[in-house]
Amino acid sequence: MAALGVSLALLVWFVILLFVSVWKQIYNSWKLPPGPFPLPILGNIFNLDIKNIPKSFDKLAKEYGPVFTIYIGSTRIVVLHGYKAVKEALLDLKNEFSGRAEIPTFEIHKDAGIIFNNSETWRDTRRFSLTVLRDYGMGKKSNEERIQRESQFLLEALRKTNSQPFDPTFVLGGGPINVIHDILFHSRLDYSDKKCQRLLHLFNENFYLLSTPWIQIYNNIGSYLRYLPGSHRTIMKNVSEAKQYVFERVKEHQELLDPNNPQDFTDCLLVQMEKDKKNQKKGFDLENITVTASDLLFAGTETTSTSLRYGLLLLLKYPEVEEKLHEEIDRVIGPERLPSMMDKVNMPYTEAVMHEIQRFINLVPSNLPHVMNQDFQFRGYSIPKGTTVIPTLSSIMSDSEEFPNPEQFDPGHFLNENGKFRYSDYFKAFSAGKRVCVGEGLARMELFLFMIVILQHFNLKSLVPPEEIDTSPLTVGFGSVPPIYKLRLLPRSEI
Repeated sequence: MAALGVSLALLVWFVILLFVSVWKQIYNSWKLPPGPFPLPILGNIFNLDIKNIPKSFDKLAKEYGPVFTIYIGSTRIVVLHGYKAVKEALLDLKNEFSGRAEIPTFEIHKDAGIIFNNSETWRDTRRFSLTVLRDYGMGKKSNEERIQRESQFLLEALRKTNSQPFDPTFVLGGGPINVIHDILFHSRLDYSDKKCQRLLHLFNENFYLLSTPWIQIYNNIGSYLRYLPGSHRTIMKNVSEAKQYVFERVKEHQELLDPNNPQDFTDCLLVQMEKDKKNQKKGFDLENITVTASDLLFAGTETTSTSLRYGLLLLLKYPEVEEKLHEEIDRVIGPERLPSMMDKVNMPYTEAVMHEIQRFINLVPSNLPHVMNQDFQFRGYSIPKGTTVIPTLSSIMSDSEEFPNPEQFDPGHFLNENGKFRYSDYFKAFSAGKRVCVGEGLARMELFLFMIVILQHFNLKSLVPPEEIDTSPLTVGFGSVPPIYKLRLLPRSEI
């Protein structure tokens, strides 16, 4: 009888907890944007395809409109879907929507740097970092020269494949990592160097793991799962190892620093750190400098190298596009001269292809999550402080009115009736507003120049017929991860 009484009491207690949980959900959602009713503890996990959350958002938007609420576990998320809603939040209300939600897998970057920072220091850190990056050529001539110089090393590495099948993942990564490494540390890494290969492996593995179903769950309810085994531990270990590499470079720079003659981005931040100390200002310290440089090294390497890799796969799939690119490159640049950003105005088809690659692959489809740092009224709805906000980029880049047949890879999406490049305000591959990617100018330049250099010297050769090539992402989550493939590069001089 005693055991029965205990069991009954536990059952009653569980029912009460369940009722309270449901009531809280209902109470808290009265003025929130509409959305599916969340289950206690689980939230709306069964309303989402964890293997492709952006597609789930598309379906939910059709039912609940461009602003809706979902729960993953107990995490409340307001999703902004479509051009008007995303633009209104990120551009018209950019200050109110500028917070960064916590991402548990990057916990050691929390409250520092420029990507994952939501502390009081992020605005000053971002502002000063942008100023320094501009001084060191972000989007300017000096970066063009960096990329042109690095393109020769990239060509050398590609020639070493000797027209044999190879996986382009880490070869293509060598170009972008060295461009950003030179900006940060005034040095480059040999493509075969163990440190270079290790960093590329860490970044590549993390980009993949961040996009897997388990991490989609973990990054929303990580506080409950952090002590369990799983790939989240691998990500955090990788982040820590990359951060340690950067910290060692920062310490080296600190020992050799000449405050009157800074040589690179890290030197400039170290000089500013000393000024902040003198002024007793909470700004740069070694931790903030390390995380800021780590953020830039990861983002500046992986996003561009993945875009290049995915871009080559699409050209293998659509050889007619590659042929048109060759024609324009031959006509405007020729076989020997290094491409320049000045060529862009005379290469509308190439420019359209670069944009269409980024639109089609939708590299970061759901954007990085934002957070409301204060209660806010948006379109008649209440969004409480602490609510995660996802301004979906995929909903803009796949808008069927702006881009007819958005599921098709078509450079014509960015060409007008006269064959001239057509700008689209729906192109938001780098997000927008206060949290727009700080390396947008550099990434655009790298994609344009590196891709031209490759096609200037090589024809792409698939190992299977184009119709058998599957360009579907390997997984979709934090990013859209391209499938693993091999190709051959045939020197154009021998054809």
